[in-house]
Amino acid sequence: MNNNQRMKCMLFPLLLSIASMAAYSQEEQLTDTYKKEVIDSIAFQLKDKYVFPDAADLMAEELLDRYKKGHYDNIKDKTTFADSLKSHLYMISKDKHVGVSYDEKKAYQLRTPMKVGETYDEKFKRVNARVRKSNYGFEELKIMENNVGYIKLTGFAPTMYGGKTAASAMQFVSNTDALIFDLRVNFGGDPTMIQLLISYLYADEPVHLNNFYHREEDRTTQSWTLPFVPGKRMPDIPVYVLTSNKTISAGEEFAYNLKNLKRAAIVGETTAGAANFGEEIVATGNFIIWIPTGRAVNPITQTNWEATGVKPTINVKSKDALDIAYQMALKAIKK
Repeated sequence: MNNNQRMKCMLFPLLLSIASMAAYSQEEQLTDTYKKEVIDSIAFQLKDKYVFPDAADLMAEELLDRYKKGHYDNIKDKTTFADSLKSHLYMISKDKHVGVSYDEKKAYQLRTPMKVGETYDEKFKRVNARVRKSNYGFEELKIMENNVGYIKLTGFAPTMYGGKTAASAMQFVSNTDALIFDLRVNFGGDPTMIQLLISYLYADEPVHLNNFYHREEDRTTQSWTLPFVPGKRMPDIPVYVLTSNKTISAGEEFAYNLKNLKRAAIVGETTAGAANFGEEIVATGNFIIWIPTGRAVNPITQTNWEATGVKPTINVKSKDALDIAYQMALKAIKK
């Protein structure tokens, strides 16, 4: 194969994706036929991948039944149609991770996750440049009066990107006498960061944190604290986790793990209640569905926080949570 042939082979998939995206974006009307295609595609993906097969069947039947009864007849806007589908799926599943959206740019990115000719290192740099802009979720670090550490986390980046930042943050607070994690506005993320951060709160003897059931492989994986972390551990200091109803997904797992291990006091409000993990999939056209493909199974409770949320140890309004936790930390230090 000569260079020209190689170039054609590389360019063909890209040109096909671009043409496909252009065709979808130029669709003029959201016809009944097109709506039926979207619903059929979403139903197929749910039945194929959703963590609870029986619930997937119910959701698929509900969408089709609403279509037949004309519930979507007057909808002309694709975003409005996506929002309606999302709302109806939630009514059946009560699963806050189930979602439908219409997004031309994201649909194109999902179809072409790697650029043509892009190496692994190049992809790493591209993704890292994006998550670095949020400092991998570490928004604020400080040592409060009387040597109480404070870490505000808005998300949990995968450790392959944010591991060094996490290690630096934990070393910054490693000499404190108590530690507060502020997750009141936390949008979730990756469990590897949870594993790393909690490992600093224990000695090197492994502690079982969580289990994860994956429907596609019909298998369960386990998460334990790490036998090695860069820098100093803090196994004996009191820990407090601040929550609100905006604390969701991985933010909830962090609080749930520490609460059931009795390693931290949870201070604030009951969290959002989204425990199932999954992936975004292009259903058809530029309609995207977020499908939970697995669920957390805590080794202590044998369940998770789905729909119920993580209930705090100290139930207070989220705006007051930091003051309450700080006072609790001062009392613990005096003891």
